[in-house]
Amino acid sequence: MSFDLSMTETVISLKNVSKCFKRYQHPVDRLKEMVFPRKKLAQEFWALRDINLQILKGQTLGIVGRNGSGKSTLLQIIVGTLTPTTGEVEVKGRISALLELGSGFNPEFTGRQNVFFNAQLLGFNQKETERKFDQIAAFADIGDFIDQPVKTYSSGMFVRLAFAVATSVDPDILVVDEALSVGDEAFQRKCFARLQIIQERGGTILFVSHAASSVTQLCKSAILMDHGELLLTHTPKLVISKYQKMIYAKPDKAEELKAEIRELNKLVKQEAAPHQNSNLELKNRDVEKEEVISKPIEYYEFYDPGMIPAETVRYPSRGAEIINPCITTLKGKQINHLIGRQEYIYTYSVVFFKSTSKVRFGMLIKTISGFELAGASLNAASQSVKHIEAGTTVSVNFRFKCLLNPGVYFLNAGVVGMVDHDITYLDRCVDVAMFRVQPCPESHSNGIVDLAIEPCLTILNTDFINQEQEIEVI
Repeated sequence: MSFDLSMTETVISLKNVSKCFKRYQHPVDRLKEMVFPRKKLAQEFWALRDINLQILKGQTLGIVGRNGSGKSTLLQIIVGTLTPTTGEVEVKGRISALLELGSGFNPEFTGRQNVFFNAQLLGFNQKETERKFDQIAAFADIGDFIDQPVKTYSSGMFVRLAFAVATSVDPDILVVDEALSVGDEAFQRKCFARLQIIQERGGTILFVSHAASSVTQLCKSAILMDHGELLLTHTPKLVISKYQKMIYAKPDKAEELKAEIRELNKLVKQEAAPHQNSNLELKNRDVEKEEVISKPIEYYEFYDPGMIPAETVRYPSRGAEIINPCITTLKGKQINHLIGRQEYIYTYSVVFFKSTSKVRFGMLIKTISGFELAGASLNAASQSVKHIEAGTTVSVNFRFKCLLNPGVYFLNAGVVGMVDHDITYLDRCVDVAMFRVQPCPESHSNGIVDLAIEPCLTILNTDFINQEQEIEVI
């Protein structure tokens, strides 16, 4: 095995970090132990043991493991809300964290008061927060609840406001612990877009999630933890595969599997030396989908006017404007709830304000986390769009077969042409529309893409099969 590794600045360093919690059978035992130090009445629980980890600037690190593996304890030590029992921790730069739901919020304060309070904790003064407040409130999008006590908030509103504050203070390091599992799909997509902005400007992200697809799509490297031990540092693809094997391993095989993973980690460290072994670049990403969408009572195509992206990014116009992007049936009915394996049309119009040439039109379909699934473009040469006069309106249609499994997806639209002797975007819209794919009754597929696979089996030995027994393919 080989990896592309690069040496950059280390922003988080953990050396031989362990964390021990004491459990007392009776509350008074804590006082007795304080009075009589030699008398040990507590049961020790080691949440972390000898963690060594170097996290580099600009790295997005996924942290996976079962509940109780020590992920949250590790993050709290990095953030500084817990101190290690042994070992050294060094963190460089402004750190912002989304840990437990509502952590850092005073339930009696209003959302507005909590914004100013949290921003101050993150190093912003009053004037800086005032300048940022409208941006934070717009991202959270909780309306008049911004002036209500946060104890009245739903879990989704908590996360909206907390994420808006944490990511609006331009952190050098952002810590996200399962926060994106709360909230609707449009807001999740909005959050992933914000994470991508932080990545692009060189920020460091620590990302904890049980969703394999989110880790593999967002992160460049990952670590696997179990019972306070850091078992493996590798690419998200391999870490997720080992994690899933551990989850489904038989109890009598669990220790054997962990021993194999430890040996693999030793080999990785040997190959990575003298490089930083925590900056493993992901070369090939396999998309995995763990969400199970419940089967609806009826399957029919329809349009939900409330299903719109929480935030659309639009490039500055250079002489054209994309309007009315939507999905329709083949008969022209606008919909955003699709049925798998059926054919549809993604359509939009482009109004040209300036004359241009060598025009191309394109589209792209993405997952909630921003993973680019598929796209297409109308090439100028093949479509003979050599020149378009100002005042022209062009209708663009992309006919496609919906070979996607149940889930929510997002759409881009773009048009390019000549501007000052260069090919550039005349207009581009990111997350301009969204749609949901409903289950297909005939599908046996899982993952994200439906390849219309048709399983079949043949009984080779019927001696022990009841001929009247129904054989079910699962």
